[in-house]
Amino acid sequence: MPRTNFQDLLDAGVHFGHMKRKWNPKMAPYIFMEKNGIHIIDLHKTVVKVEEAANTLKQLALAGRKVLFVATKKQAKDIVAERAAAVNMPYVTERWPGGMLTNFPTIRKAVKKMNTIDKMIEDGTFETLAKRERLQVTRQRAKLQKNLGSIADLNRLPAALFVVDVQKEMNAVKEANRLNIPVIAMVDTCCDPTPIDYVIPANDDAAKSISLIMDVLCEAIREGSEERRLEKEKEAKVAAEQAEQAPAGKKLRPRKGAAKEAPAAEEAPAVAEEVKEA
Repeated sequence: MPRTNFQDLLDAGVHFGHMKRKWNPKMAPYIFMEKNGIHIIDLHKTVVKVEEAANTLKQLALAGRKVLFVATKKQAKDIVAERAAAVNMPYVTERWPGGMLTNFPTIRKAVKKMNTIDKMIEDGTFETLAKRERLQVTRQRAKLQKNLGSIADLNRLPAALFVVDVQKEMNAVKEANRLNIPVIAMVDTCCDPTPIDYVIPANDDAAKSISLIMDVLCEAIREGSEERRLEKEKEAKVAAEQAEQAPAGKKLRPRKGAAKEAPAAEEAPAVAEEVKEA
C-alpha cells in the first residue's frame, strides 16, 4: 500500500481551503484553523482519509472492478485523464452526460454506435457513402469520441466513483447516490461532505494537490491490479500442472454396458462346445 506523506501534502498545498465566508459548516471537523481569513485543512485527517480511500480502491482493483474518475474542471481534467488512463480506468473529463449511470443502457448504445462507425471505416463501407453522409458520420464519430471515448470499455456500472470538486460534479454524485455506488471525493471547505462515502478533505483547486492525491490513489489501483494478475498466473500454472498429472494417475472407467457384455463373451466358447458335443 502506498503511504501518504504529511510533508508532501503540505508542500503541495493540500491544506489550503476556501475563504471563511464561503465555508460549509459541515466541513468543521476537517478544519484545523483559520489564517488570514482562509480556512486551513487538518492534514492529519487528510492522511487517514487518503489511505482509507486508497485501500478501498486497491481492493476493488484486486477484485477486477472498475472505478470511474470524474473531473471536468480545467485544472483537473488533464491530470485525471492521464492518471486514470495509465491504470486502465474509465474517466469523464468533458461534460458529464446526464443519466450516464441512471440510464446506463442508453449510454452503452451510443458507445456501440461509435464502434459500428469504426467497423464501417475498417471494412470500407464508409468509403461507399456519399460525401455529405461521410461528413455527417465523421462529425458524429468525433462528438461521440470526445464525450464517451474514455468510457468505451465500461461494460457495466462502475464499482465506485472518484470525484474532484463535489459542487461542480453534483449531478454525477446524485446519480451515484441513487444507485448506491460508493463515492470517493476530494472535498474542499466550501463543499457539503454529506453525500460522499469516502471524504478526502483537500484543496481541489490546485493542480499540485490534485496530482498528489491522484498519484497515491492510482498507485493503490496499480498494486491491486498487479496482485490480481499474479494470482491469475498462479492459478493458471496450478491448473496446467494438474492437467499434466491427470492422465498418468487417471484410472480408465469401463465402457457402459461392458460389465454385462464380458460374461457373455466368456460363456460363448462353453456354449459352442456343448453344441458341438450334442
